[in-house]
Amino acid sequence: MKKNFLFVACFLFFVVTSFAQTGDYKCYPTNWWVGMKWNKLQLMVHGQNGKHVWADKSTVQIKYPGVKIVNIHKPENRNYIFIDLEIAANTKPGTFKIDFVFIDLKDCFSLNYELKPRRSGNGTLFAQGVTAKDFIYLIMPDRFSNGDESNDRVADMRDQSLNRDTVFNRHGGDLLGVQNHLDYLYKLGVTTIWLNPVIENDMPNRTEHGYAFTDHYKVDARLGGDKAYQQLIDATHAKGMKMIQDAVYNHVGLYHFTVQDMPMKDWLHQWPAYTNTTYKDQVLFDPYASKKDVKQMEAGWFTPQMPDLNQENPFVANFLIQHALWTVENFGIDGWRIDTYAYNDLAFMNRCNKALMDEYPKLTMFGETWVHGVPNQSYFVQNNYDIPFKSNLQAATDFQTLWGITDAMTKDFGWTDGVNRLYTTLAQDFVYKDATRNVIFLDNHDMSRFYSVVNQNMDKYKSALSWLLTCRGIPQMYYGDELATTGTTSPNDGYVRLDFPGGWKNDSLNKFTIEGRTQTDQEIFQHLATLANFRKSSSALTTGKMMQYLPDDGLYVYFRYDNEQTIMVAMNTAKVDKKVSIDNYKERTDGFTTFKNVITKETGALADFNIGSYKTVVYQLMK
Repeated sequence: MKKNFLFVACFLFFVVTSFAQTGDYKCYPTNWWVGMKWNKLQLMVHGQNGKHVWADKSTVQIKYPGVKIVNIHKPENRNYIFIDLEIAANTKPGTFKIDFVFIDLKDCFSLNYELKPRRSGNGTLFAQGVTAKDFIYLIMPDRFSNGDESNDRVADMRDQSLNRDTVFNRHGGDLLGVQNHLDYLYKLGVTTIWLNPVIENDMPNRTEHGYAFTDHYKVDARLGGDKAYQQLIDATHAKGMKMIQDAVYNHVGLYHFTVQDMPMKDWLHQWPAYTNTTYKDQVLFDPYASKKDVKQMEAGWFTPQMPDLNQENPFVANFLIQHALWTVENFGIDGWRIDTYAYNDLAFMNRCNKALMDEYPKLTMFGETWVHGVPNQSYFVQNNYDIPFKSNLQAATDFQTLWGITDAMTKDFGWTDGVNRLYTTLAQDFVYKDATRNVIFLDNHDMSRFYSVVNQNMDKYKSALSWLLTCRGIPQMYYGDELATTGTTSPNDGYVRLDFPGGWKNDSLNKFTIEGRTQTDQEIFQHLATLANFRKSSSALTTGKMMQYLPDDGLYVYFRYDNEQTIMVAMNTAKVDKKVSIDNYKERTDGFTTFKNVITKETGALADFNIGSYKTVVYQLMK
């Protein structure tokens, strides 16, 4: 009778003293939706400031039609509790209370939890996916444009730096700055924006890159927070463009709340002493690899500042998968770029990918596979190998074609060198289920700018850009590469992450406008914009087949074609002019009599022609 009285008293207490999620107790995911296929939800409740959420004699109750508690997990850290819910298909949207009763301590508290109606279309009208029809533009928000100076510094965050004179500090760029320049990107021919991570990075320093999360359920306030992110995505969609979010499953920042206050000892990969990953992807598929090497590759930490998550722990796995689903549904993003893919537990990644594809059939995902060799890269994606591990990842960031185009533009022609490396790499596409889903690129936020890689040689750079927008796959460009932007990773990667001129109100130059660009800038910009906008409506370049011919002493010719259109690309990677003999390519040129130069708009009779050193021409063939 006494216990029943206490139980009733506690429920009366709930009515007048219900804690919100912004108080001492937080719940993750912060909300969910009715009608989701992922209807077996695992809530993680965290008591902050030393607040316990369970005791030896405690219980949890929910009274809401269609919501059932299936199980309660009490880890060794009493600041956490995990609650398994099942949400029936006919459950109505609404808010309910999660009641926590400490019978032996004569204490109690409650949380409000909301089940929302799903976005219109239930995952079919948004989460559009990114295909070879798209052109991706990668932006580091802190270095692109400052649209809202009021969030340059945020009180109580650890990194209070704001100094554009050093690459090591924050510069103040934000999501509104990106939104302010959507017209610029649209005119450039961009169809899709990929942002470096926008999730909160409350670390003490080097927070400009965003890859050390400290709270998965907050967009970084210095970028504008959740509201600015949603407004940017809505504005992007309104222009017929798409948004890719950068996912980081492998690790978090040292100041993530689950690291500072771990739910359980095996939340992270723990070692007797600090152990770094070897970064050697080969051990994952090496038939002769030692278990020691495999473990260190996957379970070693990426850096001392980025603790490695133990994805074999089912609670960690659920936390990450549910956050991914929550993000797509909450913000309506169209695709994921997955950071450090090879360092994750690959069985976990298959499970996470499947959960996303089941819920959002059109959603696309591509993983960062910074490896060397087509077999290495293809191991991590859907491939044609008969091997024990079968990845369900749709595509990769295609580092192999990057190495190929780099050799083509920087090395002399040889049996395996120069442009032959690019040819050979593409010749191995048979290993992929669908190579057209791979994302091709010239550089990114971790690599030297390609304009610097080719020593600012305009012909080489324009040739590389022409290749980027005509080869198979999904082209991706790093912000500023449409201009004569230089930068190398020596002495520090910050030098490839410089501000976009004109993104700050006091900038002396505004390269978002033609008036602010140099003649060299404009030559690159016009070349790229012409080809990118042509590509939007080119069936051959976006959905057509590809045929490449053996490189001949540095001359490389390939075609993109379908029943409606044929595009011929001739690239001269030699140090001397080359003659292009049309009869050498009769398999693709027969029946065509004229050409139109896609870049210059020049037209003429289709006949043999000369092409200068390191120049590339893109012809549309016509009958």
